[in-house]
This record gives sequence, C-alpha cells and structure tokens, in this order.
Amino acid sequence: VGGISLTIKDPRWVGAWWLGFLIAAGSVALAAIPYFFFPKEMPKEKHELQFRRKVLAVTDSPARKGKDSPSKQSPGESTKKQDGLVQIAPNLTVIQFIKVFPRVLLQTLRHPIFLLVVLSQVCLSSMAAGMATFLPKFLERQFSITASYANLLIGCLSFPSVIVGIVVGGVLVKRLHLGPVGCGALCLLGMLLCLFFSLPLFFIGCPSHQIAGITHQTSAQPGPELFPSCMEVCSCPSDGFNPVCDPSTRVEYITPCHAGCSSRVVQDALDKSQVFYTNCSCVAEGNPVMAGSCDSTCSHLVVPFLLLVSLGSALACLTHTPSFMLILRGVKKEDKTLAVGIQFMFLRILAWMPSPVIHGSAIDTTCVHWALSCGRRAVCRYYNNDLLRNRFIGLQFFFKTGSVICFALVLAILRQQDKEARTKESRSSPAVEQQLLVSGPGKKPEDSRV
Repeated sequence: VGGISLTIKDPRWVGAWWLGFLIAAGSVALAAIPYFFFPKEMPKEKHELQFRRKVLAVTDSPARKGKDSPSKQSPGESTKKQDGLVQIAPNLTVIQFIKVFPRVLLQTLRHPIFLLVVLSQVCLSSMAAGMATFLPKFLERQFSITASYANLLIGCLSFPSVIVGIVVGGVLVKRLHLGPVGCGALCLLGMLLCLFFSLPLFFIGCPSHQIAGITHQTSAQPGPELFPSCMEVCSCPSDGFNPVCDPSTRVEYITPCHAGCSSRVVQDALDKSQVFYTNCSCVAEGNPVMAGSCDSTCSHLVVPFLLLVSLGSALACLTHTPSFMLILRGVKKEDKTLAVGIQFMFLRILAWMPSPVIHGSAIDTTCVHWALSCGRRAVCRYYNNDLLRNRFIGLQFFFKTGSVICFALVLAILRQQDKEARTKESRSSPAVEQQLLVSGPGKKPEDSRV
C-alpha cells in the first residue's frame, strides 16, 4: 500500500532497542577476558592464614568444647570467639556458614554508624534505580521528545556527572585527609545541596496535551464530546491508536476516525513525507490534521531540567567514597569483608529490587488513557503531565530526604563519639604524667602507651 509512513516522532515507532544490549554485552565480554589470566588463588599473608587455622582448630576441637562451657567463658573470650568466627567465615562450608551467618549479621548490625550509612545508601540506590529505569520515559512524555534524543541527553549529561561526582568525592577525602567526622560532614553537605537543587525540578515541565474526548475541551477547541454526531457514521474502534494533530488549535485526536476524517493525503518532500487527513467533520472549520502527536511548546526546557538532574546526581555521588570509608572505619578489621557483603546485600534487596516497582506504580497512577488488549489494560497512551512530574520528582525527593536524615544522625553520633574520646584522653593524660614522675626519668611505666 505504498509502505509504512512512520517517523521516529510517532508514538508507535519501535527502534532497534536490542542493539544497545548487544553492544553492552560485547563490551562486558571483552572486559572479562583479563580475568582468565588471574591466578587460581590470590596471595595471602602467612600470619593471617595461620591465625585462621588456629581459630578453626580451637573451635572444632571436641576437648575444647567439653572444657569451655558457656558458663565458664569470660566475656573477653566470648568476644574473641565471635571475632574468630567472622574471620574464618570464608573458609567454612556452605552449611557451616549458614549456621554462623545469623550471629555474624547481628554482630555487624550492632554498629550504629554501619547501619545508618547503609540505610542512607539504600535511599540513594532507590533514587538511582528509579531514575535509571524511568528517566528516559519521563523525559519523552513530559517534554514530547523522542526516546533516542532522551537517551542521548542522559548519556551525555547524567552519566559523566555521576563519574565526576565519585572522583571528586575521592579526591576531597584524600586531599583534605578527612577522618570519620569529616567524611560524615562531607556526605551531609553533598546531600543537602542535592536536595536544594532538586526543588526547581517540581516547576520545570510541560502541561498536558489537549486530547479530544479525554481531557477537558473549551468551546474554542471543539472535540468529540461537543460534536456527538460527528463520529456516528465512522464506527471508530475503541482500541485504535493513530494520533493526529490539529495544528491550528493544537488539539490531538486518538485516530483520524475520531477526528471524523474521510480522506488521506501524502505530501512527499526531499527527505521525508508528511501525511495529512482531510474532510474532518469533528475539527473546527474542517481543517486538515497532521499524522502524529502534537509537538510541545516547551520542549526546550528539557536541557535545563536535565542539567539540574545531572548536578544533583553529581552532588549525591560525592558521598560515595566518604560513605564507603565510614563503613570501613566504623567496623572492626575482621568484620570489614563481611560488612561490605552485607552492605551490597541490603542494597540489592531493599533498593534495586523494589524501587523500580514503586516508581512504576506511582507513574501508572498518573495515566489518563489506557490502551486495552482483550479487555484488559495494556499500555498507557496519555499521562497527566503535572501529576507525572510531581509524583516522579516527589519520590526522588523523598529518598533524598531519607538519605539526609541518615547522614545527619551519622554526623551527630560521630561527633558524640569524638567528644567522648577527647574527654577520656584528657582524663587519662594527668594520670600518665604522674606515673612518669613517680617512676623516674630513666624508667618507663608498663602501661604508659595509649
């Protein structure tokens, strides 16, 4: 019938979505080649291996089990045994590790700094998961741009800003020689600035399109509800979708049939052809309508919107390195490996799995017209742009606020611990000096090292 006259601006256009996955899979396969040349076992320190073997021998010895009953063990010995269990966890079998894991998990979660930092990272990961999954669709619907252009903007602005934020955070920690309190202050400052730059996003967007028969129409913009008899002879299908636009009033119709059009005209140009529908009984003065959705009058706002999103992402990623340092410094040496594993377990379970579902459910509540398939809702054709923007950005704002609260609590606890440490040090200093005076100038007290 002359071929298909679809363009990339048509909402029914489906591009080569699978091509990006092939390129990404090929890149990952190439990057994985060096791993085949790694040694079978990484070199380890000898004293660490010897310590693990000794602890394993002690805990598995039947004679030791009979002698050291829980009632005879001192608190210090019990703590050492728990630490030993944490260290030898990588050498246990699967069944043994499952038995030990609950105790190790509870012991790790007792650290308030570790727990609060992980919760803040859960909030940040929830924000990132929702943004990565639905930001292209949000830009496409909110600013009436093509999916390819939306992904191009995200790739050129958002992802480089994330890399810059992570690198700058690491440089600040190294250059300023930040301790735990400094890392907590940097995390809180970055999230407060990220929260501040997220506020304008609620007001940058485009209004909803005027859809005949779906959204409210004024008398100056006639639609099917104002012309109840204009479509009677057409018998338009309820599940059809082939949008057309009246350029004079910027009213969009679901199909040419809903506009009451009876003729189709194709105007060929040098680079593309434009399809028009004429003799439209539901359009004011019978003006011809163009195939495709109406263009938005504020598509230019997508660049400042994405610049603010990228700036917020950079500020949020500023916390990546200092928060990781807080985890490593907030737990014992023997707990570090397992603490990192528990951290990523919580991120997967509490953030990356439920966050896309939460964002998708919130976006579905803003739909004003669903396409039907076999009598069931299939895909949303039109959204309420104001609701879509407020709920999508509102969810992001909610997760950022949760991260700010967690980092504020972390900083408060770190300052309290630092204050207590200084008070303890000031109290112990006169006792050490007095002991030095009593022992004489040539003698050193046994417990003079702090």
